[in-house]
Amino acid sequence: MIPVQGFEGHRVGVLGLGRSGLATARALRAGGAEALCWDDGAAGRAAAEAEGFAIWDPGAPGAFEGVAALIVSPGIPHLYPAPHRAIAAAWAAGVPVDNDVGLFFRSLGLQGWDEMEEPPKVVAVTGSNGKSTTSALIAHILTVAGKPVQLAGNIGRGVLDIDPPEEGGVVVLELSSYQIDLARALTPDVAVFTNLSPDHLDRHGGMGGYFAAKARLFTMGGPDRAVIGVDEDEGRYLANRLAEGPGDMAVIRVASQKLAGPGWDLVARKGWLSEMRKARQVASIDLRGVPGLPGSHNHQNAACAYGAARALGLAPKEIEAAFQSFEGLPHRSQRVAEINGVSFVNDSKATNVDAAVKALGAFRRIRWICGGLEKEGGLAALPAAAGEVVKAYVIGREAAAFALHLGDVPHEVCGDMATAVARAAAEAEPGDTVLLAPAAASFDQYDSFEHRGRDFMEQVARLSSDGGH
Repeated sequence: MIPVQGFEGHRVGVLGLGRSGLATARALRAGGAEALCWDDGAAGRAAAEAEGFAIWDPGAPGAFEGVAALIVSPGIPHLYPAPHRAIAAAWAAGVPVDNDVGLFFRSLGLQGWDEMEEPPKVVAVTGSNGKSTTSALIAHILTVAGKPVQLAGNIGRGVLDIDPPEEGGVVVLELSSYQIDLARALTPDVAVFTNLSPDHLDRHGGMGGYFAAKARLFTMGGPDRAVIGVDEDEGRYLANRLAEGPGDMAVIRVASQKLAGPGWDLVARKGWLSEMRKARQVASIDLRGVPGLPGSHNHQNAACAYGAARALGLAPKEIEAAFQSFEGLPHRSQRVAEINGVSFVNDSKATNVDAAVKALGAFRRIRWICGGLEKEGGLAALPAAAGEVVKAYVIGREAAAFALHLGDVPHEVCGDMATAVARAAAEAEPGDTVLLAPAAASFDQYDSFEHRGRDFMEQVARLSSDGGH
């Protein structure tokens, strides 16, 4: 646990009592603060009360008298589409609003680091797609290199729930736009921006607000090194804002095409990762045979992770060796089984169109399971990306409406996962890939994308037990 610093003897409100909220309350108590807890759900309040925390209604008259700050869990809207009533009350009372990420950065460096020969480092990763794989891959590379590593944030443990890092240790954080947006302190040593595509637009008031939330990771405190995906205008803008000149080695640009200029660039193209410095190639890695990183989108993830590892001083050969043993993450291009020559791949994390498009580009002869709760931004890009799709099998409560967006792509409305897997398996031929890449959220039929992915794997397991039929 990271004890929260700066609130000793003060009362601090905690709004939202899920995984990060309860961890925040514990860390506040460990730092000498009194945590006042609230959750709109009775189960959350009961869990906090069982640990001895005071339950506090932020909507009661005078609730914020004597309260030093309000710490908000990431799932709670603080501005769009409308602020939670507790946040509005904190504003009215002049009480600062923060989150656990802000507390983490303001508390982490006060553990006697100035006495260490090699103080710990923090690597923070954000972006629309690939941030989980990139974060896990960075942690894997560092672990293989013998570094003490902890993975936290939007993946692994809550940021305040980790152990105080030891000398030479590295904390790798995956941070969503929700986690970055409210944080009052953001000071990673290395910050990574993978890419940007439309997502969570209702929560950020549009694409501009969404990008602004991500960009705060780079502009609030200024990392020592920034690894920036520059395939989109937003990434190019961010890299330009951070660079002091054309050859600034503090900014590492990542792209799918060769870049101009004398800086530090990483290009992931046609299955190869090339490192360029001052317009000269200094390293090259063949990614085509790396089993845990299939497809161009994972090659971009590999380039971002490579950049972060290089920024921390690792050699190209060390990184290349670690790539080979990376097994990937559940629900992200996860190879589940091969039955009668047919591969089954679970990419349930492809919850938006851009992620699904990238998944579709990673395989050949695809039996595509798609559909779910459509997100803002539309589905117009899907038909053009479906060139390798033999047939789509559409799931979700609004499967028929989703299917209308597929254009000329052959498809069948299946409704549920069991039907889709059974139909795809029955029609698949050796060499085909049955790919779950929904291009939609899961909440119409499932609690989470993980739940959806587990259902897919369970249906595939039943095929295996039935001999593939």
